[in-house]
Amino acid sequence: MSRLLSDIIDTLLPPKCIFCRKTLRRGERDYCAECERSLPYRGRGREPGPDFVEAVCAPFDYDGKVRTALMNYKFHGARGCAEAFGRFVAGCVRENLAGEYDLISWVPLSGARLRERGYDQAMLLAMAAALELGDVAVETLRKIRDAEPQSGKRGLAERRANISGAYECADPELVRDKRILLIDDIVTTGATVSECARTLGLAGAESVVCAFAARA
Repeated sequence: MSRLLSDIIDTLLPPKCIFCRKTLRRGERDYCAECERSLPYRGRGREPGPDFVEAVCAPFDYDGKVRTALMNYKFHGARGCAEAFGRFVAGCVRENLAGEYDLISWVPLSGARLRERGYDQAMLLAMAAALELGDVAVETLRKIRDAEPQSGKRGLAERRANISGAYECADPELVRDKRILLIDDIVTTGATVSECARTLGLAGAESVVCAFAARA
């Protein structure tokens, strides 16, 4: 895209901060300088993963402006947030998980939830992060059972029971002996990514690490 065309588009449709929705100043990208200073950065780097997951990382705590932006992204059609959060996730992966994966993938939605929402937010996030990392994201899992939302379940045991058996490996040949980086938007107890990693392990994956936009 030419600079002139880009300037025209920015004049007609000025880009806004994904967190506060204020119009961005020249030189700002995705978010404004004020929000950049006040975001709930996690600051913990690489952390131990739940069962079947080697390690996890996330740039943000699931709080404040990040929580609002992710809710808008996940439930209110704000697809443009994928690129911005993808860059944050990619930076976190570079810093904490570099050299620990062969394939980048995502935690998928069920077919029913995908039809209802119109897009898979984790897939878009993974694709954006992979592009930033100079890689591509590939499908490794399918959700074959439309489990009830994990947000409505209390405690780790209940969440694990709810998600058990909900996934299948999309292509065992693709994942066999591979180290997988799974990307998702939000993690709470880790029950979902644990089940995904277990499924990939049964299909022959060597290991699984995970990255999220935010961790509750």
